Amino acid sequence: MTATVRPVTVRPVTVEHHRDPLGIGQDRPRLSWVVETGEPGWWQTGCEIEVTSATGTTTTGRVESTEQVLVPWPAGPLGSRERRSVRVRVWGPDAGPSAWSEPTALETGLLDPALWQARLVAPVLPPAGEDGEPAALLRGEVDVPAGVVRARLRATAHGVMTLHLNGSPVGDDVLHPGWTSYAHRLRYRTWDVTASLHPGRNALGVHLADGWFRGYLGFGGRRALYGDTTAVLVQLELDHADGTRTVVGTDAAWRCTLGPTTRADLLMGETFEAARDVPGWDRPGFDDSGWDPVVVQGFDPARLVAPDGPPVRRTQVVDPVEVLTTPSGRTVVDFGQNLVGRLRVDVPDGRGTITFRHAEVLEHGELGTRPLRRARATDEVVLDGRAFTWEPEFTVHGFRYAEVTGWPGEFDPAAVRAVVLHTDLRRTGGFTCSDPLLDRLHENVVWSTRGNFLDVPTDCPQRDERLGWTGDLMAFAPTAASLYDTGGMLTGWLADLRADQFADGNVPLWVPYKELDDAFPDVGAEAGWGDAATVVPWTLHERHADAGLLARQWDSMTGWVDAFTARAGADLDFPAGGIGLGDWLDAAAPDDQPWAARLPWQAVATAYLAQSARILRDAAAVLGREPDGARYADLFNRAAARFRSEYVTPTGRSAFASQTACALGLRFGLLTSDQVAHAGDLLAAQVAADGFRIGSGFLGTPHVCDALADSGHAGTAWKLLLQRECPSWLYAVTMGATTVWERWNSMLPDGSINPGEMTSFNHYALGAVADFLHRRVAGLAAAAPGYRELRVAPLPHPDLTWARAWHETPYGRAEVSWTLAGEEFTLDVTVPPSTTAEVHLPDGSAPTAVASGGHRFTCRFTPLPD
Repeated sequence: MTATVRPVTVRPVTVEHHRDPLGIGQDRPRLSWVVETGEPGWWQTGCEIEVTSATGTTTTGRVESTEQVLVPWPAGPLGSRERRSVRVRVWGPDAGPSAWSEPTALETGLLDPALWQARLVAPVLPPAGEDGEPAALLRGEVDVPAGVVRARLRATAHGVMTLHLNGSPVGDDVLHPGWTSYAHRLRYRTWDVTASLHPGRNALGVHLADGWFRGYLGFGGRRALYGDTTAVLVQLELDHADGTRTVVGTDAAWRCTLGPTTRADLLMGETFEAARDVPGWDRPGFDDSGWDPVVVQGFDPARLVAPDGPPVRRTQVVDPVEVLTTPSGRTVVDFGQNLVGRLRVDVPDGRGTITFRHAEVLEHGELGTRPLRRARATDEVVLDGRAFTWEPEFTVHGFRYAEVTGWPGEFDPAAVRAVVLHTDLRRTGGFTCSDPLLDRLHENVVWSTRGNFLDVPTDCPQRDERLGWTGDLMAFAPTAASLYDTGGMLTGWLADLRADQFADGNVPLWVPYKELDDAFPDVGAEAGWGDAATVVPWTLHERHADAGLLARQWDSMTGWVDAFTARAGADLDFPAGGIGLGDWLDAAAPDDQPWAARLPWQAVATAYLAQSARILRDAAAVLGREPDGARYADLFNRAAARFRSEYVTPTGRSAFASQTACALGLRFGLLTSDQVAHAGDLLAAQVAADGFRIGSGFLGTPHVCDALADSGHAGTAWKLLLQRECPSWLYAVTMGATTVWERWNSMLPDGSINPGEMTSFNHYALGAVADFLHRRVAGLAAAAPGYRELRVAPLPHPDLTWARAWHETPYGRAEVSWTLAGEEFTLDVTVPPSTTAEVHLPDGSAPTAVASGGHRFTCRFTPLPD
């Protein structure tokens, strides 16, 4: 019989981490592709890349290579505004090539800052007030001749903007250009507007508000931290049929005025006065003679950078599930889901002011606004007798509930919807199982990721903070990478971290960094927080095989570890201590002392110093930096020895009764082989002594379940995971949570809000356990960078009858699905082409190596007592 060879197809090439490679900032962009085939065991053995420009086509010819992820650019470096079409075909074990992939078009932005001809222009603004400043309208017109074959619009702002062209918004970006380290990096974006232009007069308009640049920022109650005025930079580039180009943009001829949005602030909210609306302001021919001239500002275009990831967009609209009347008689709309975004309102005809207040929870039946602190989170619409649809442009709230007052006539709940906003990341992973509480926990983590990945990976989206806390992301980055393609967004964030890193190598507590409060002056070497400089790039390398990112971040990574080592002192004993964050929000910490963990700061710092040194050791091996690798290997060994000598007895017993102490020792490889088994037993005993409840904080929690499973105590890990009493992951779920809480007891059992000053109901850090659900419960994990090798090792439990996980790896979709019927365990595994997997069955049998394709395994499973 002749074997049937199944067809091989190649998806369109992807460029770096871009979903839409228009206006990119790389002159040698790396290329990736995914192969689809049903042929079992298929493996790429060769490839051919074709690059087409306006002047011709070049090809690599067949290259004997198994590489298909972030492959180096195969042609000469690109200049500004250069456009290419790229496609690839591949060879497998058989003789013939695949068909060519569909072509991918890519285009660079302005790689040379001298090509910016537009000027940065500022509107005329009134003196600053107390509750958010008015948004400005800016406009200009340009004559467009016939015969334009390509038009590109590039724009950025000091503030946040909505760009208009001929009466319509350009693109679907929200809160553009986002928040970066403005003194070093200001992001611009490029749009193709060829189809939106017409011969003759065309109008460009900008609706501009304070945003992060000039608005209230952080928990210190301060505003205008980056500048006293907003400003905008817009450049339109027209390519003509004869090969010439016309460039126009913002300049002194532009005009400005204050518009109908009389108050706009990310934290405080927004006010829209309908009577002040300016119809036609963004259309050609509008009479702006009564407007003010703009103010041209000095500006260095060398700060401008193209985006590395996608923008913030509207990703979902949520309808109300219930309208409540509170004990005080107020009307509250419940959307059934704690989310991040704003309302879209079908405003009725009438007069007066409709006010919307937002909150995540109810307390005693009323809107629970105390956790918002200084953030008002209040929007207003001042009616003028017309009916219209309104959505704020320049604010964002974290909320499940919206209180409505001033509605004319009977309130119609169908007139109000919630619009979900976040960085438009591509979903790449999922988990589900037979336990509805675990399913809801995982979904809560997904929603917290969505809400807090809003241009910057923030700690919380609702109160007067919303900062890119480094420690939170350090703990959560692996989980985020299991759920979404974070490669592009976090590459940009790491560039900001690198830019804001202090001269001595220390890493700020939040990025982008700005001093917000005298209580948090410049600090150095904060354990766990500064380690974002090493953990986040290493995580992205593990998930995307991005050695180039490690090279770009190398000086930042080493700068942090060297500063951390200097603070540790000659004996690595941290004699000066720290500012005290440590294992932040340990379950045992008093409500008013979140830093008061059971494990002292110095022990945590020693463990994390060792962990970051190990990462640098391994990163040096990837980058071929052998002397550096030896240096950081020695640092790791010294830090591990210090941890053992100071905080662990010779048998592996921790000097402090702490889940975190044992977990870090086990997970970071700080213990000797003789100590490991006893430390695992002691960790299990500590969890049992804690009533199988959480006994850790931000820096320990991501590691406890893994440490238990690794040391032969999966039963204890399951008891901890399935615990419903506070503190536990499922306690919040049983209390109706739809996102992850900041504190284990953000809400008390009686439904009242935690009395501490700091409480958030949407905080992803403690949701890092979702990565354990993917990797261990379902059993799907990367065993080599980029998932080139998979480790499939499910961790079943009799309380679950099935679990599933999937991940869209750089090589294609991997899936794991298992069922448990009595003692009969069945496992189905899908391995993508060009990858392999090592499968570990829960009966303890020897692992099985498998190639790509679908595989089924069965065994007898009897859980061992723990």
